[in-house]
Amino acid sequence: MSSTLVALFLLFAELSLLAFGGGNTILPEMHRQTVDVHHWLTNAEFTALFALAQAAPGPNMMIVPLIGLHVAGWAGLVVSAIGMFGPAAIVTAITLRLWRRFKDRPWRQKIQAGIVPVSIGLVAAGALLIVQASDHEWVLGGVTVVVALLAIRTKVHPLWLLGLGAVIGWSGFGQ
Repeated sequence: MSSTLVALFLLFAELSLLAFGGGNTILPEMHRQTVDVHHWLTNAEFTALFALAQAAPGPNMMIVPLIGLHVAGWAGLVVSAIGMFGPAAIVTAITLRLWRRFKDRPWRQKIQAGIVPVSIGLVAAGALLIVQASDHEWVLGGVTVVVALLAIRTKVHPLWLLGLGAVIGWSGFGQ
């Protein structure tokens, strides 16, 4: 087995165990590891894979198999997916069983109350990282702000917002 496949598996297995509050909480570390530490991707490639993964149906961590595919072909896709989803699934199954067992304990509610703001902060850090990696022009930053406001303040379906972004990109606006 190649050292790259082992590195992919270990990276995503570790990240899977740190993904409290959803997969987007680990985006900053995933970016740091794949771009800055291992040099498997550039900022632009990471951003493109993230956008593609978010546009695809399925779990929000579809970026992981895409990174694996980019780095090491089909074997990388499989190894990355197993690394990301395997350990987290096992820990989740065990934790869920314990969580149900202690559902009425006061310490459980305190733990939940403490994890929520940490998860929100990690998701916000992930969003900021994607913005910094992709918005190198003031127009693109403006598009990001407008789309964020539309997503927060209206009930516009996200696919319409993705379509808007595709039209803006296709038109060459901001380039």
